[in-house]
Amino acid sequence: MATRPVRRRTVPDELGIFGVLVVVVAVLAFLSPAFRSIDNALILLLNGAVIAFLALGQTFVLLTGGIDLSTGANIAMSGVLVALYMRGGMPWWLAAIVAVLTGAALGVVNGSLIHFLNIPPFIATFGTMGVASSIPLIITGANSVTVVDPEYSFIGQGYIAGIPVPVVLLVIAVVVASLFLRRTRQGLWIYALGGNRAAARLAGVAVGRTTLLVYGISGACAGMGGVISTSRLMVGFPATGLANELFFSIAAAVVGGVSLFGGIGSVWGAMIGAVLIATVSNGLNVLNVSSYWQSLVIGLIILVGVAVDTYRRSVTRGVRRAARVGAGPTAPSTGTGSGAPPDAAPPSRSEPGPAAGTGVHPPATTPH
Repeated sequence: MATRPVRRRTVPDELGIFGVLVVVVAVLAFLSPAFRSIDNALILLLNGAVIAFLALGQTFVLLTGGIDLSTGANIAMSGVLVALYMRGGMPWWLAAIVAVLTGAALGVVNGSLIHFLNIPPFIATFGTMGVASSIPLIITGANSVTVVDPEYSFIGQGYIAGIPVPVVLLVIAVVVASLFLRRTRQGLWIYALGGNRAAARLAGVAVGRTTLLVYGISGACAGMGGVISTSRLMVGFPATGLANELFFSIAAAVVGGVSLFGGIGSVWGAMIGAVLIATVSNGLNVLNVSSYWQSLVIGLIILVGVAVDTYRRSVTRGVRRAARVGAGPTAPSTGTGSGAPPDAAPPSRSEPGPAAGTGVHPPATTPH
């Protein structure tokens, strides 16, 4: 009688950080009645929407093993440009789209610098951060730009079925991003690139296209953050996004389980992390805690998140190594020592076979 394989129920990785979020909300609600108010909840959601958009874009970049330091400066640039586009006669909806595309263009520039010029992501995005933060200051002379179209306020201040528009836009973006990463070939490429870049290249992953894609998505998400910020204030400030936004975006993704080393993480985990960061920031404001302490708390959260991620990776490597040692050879020896089936000969050194399932032949190696 055949036995059925035992199905193991796995606990979602996001459950742990979600439990932390519930505890933080409960503690803050107990400490401050003002935190429990509907008005404060709406403020938390609106502030969290911008952080979540940044964390969403940062997640795509971190999954490939990169980092985007230009997101905060991209907010400032996109937020000022959208106001200037409307002053130039663009309809508000078209100005918003063009501003998001402008942010995406900055992301593509980042990806191009990283892929084609082989500049490390930290240096490339650090340089474009300086460029993007200077553009609105140069154009406006460090002055704010007032939005001339009152209908533009709908993006940052409007409601759909009682839900703030930025939250609705965020939910749509998160669902699309999650399906993209889980159900498309390009999504698998992003994880593969972060897991092992050399192996991914040999397996047929389009490294250049994937790099441009993830940084373009990060730029578009930052551009969306700039559009929302300007719509909420109805003024384009050249300094918007240059405070803690970059700090919060990385913290949200890392705390949500996205590895700084690439290849591990999910969109939903990053979104829970973004809500946690927004909740902590909002709660400290409600409790009248100095902003200096807020940066300290968020910094400690990042350190703890990275430490846990590093420990998790070391434990995972140890378990896999022990499993390989305990499993022993996977097939009877054929005299080659390769563990391949008896009727399969290993590829020669001069003519290696194609990568599994790709038809891509790795370059031949010449014996010395």
